[in-house]
Amino acid sequence: MLVRRERAGDVAALTHAVLAAAEARDETLVALLGEPAYYRRFGLRPASEFGIVAPDPRWGPYFQARPLGGATLTPGRFRYAEPFERL
Repeated sequence: MLVRRERAGDVAALTHAVLAAAEARDETLVALLGEPAYYRRFGLRPASEFGIVAPDPRWGPYFQARPLGGATLTPGRFRYAEPFERL
């Protein structure tokens, strides 16, 4: 059980770091694929609530987003940056 708590702490620290870095870069959105019950605490919600369509519709509520810096998100299909599209 101790290992599990340590890993959860690592994931939380990493998530906070990613959100802070994205805000510092004036990004408008953070999106991820993960467990909604876990990531809700970081302000992420199903991307569909913002009108954002996941790259794979099977992802459903597991594809989540969080607007940054008071951004108003434009509905549409989410696209990864070009290098990630090649993976």
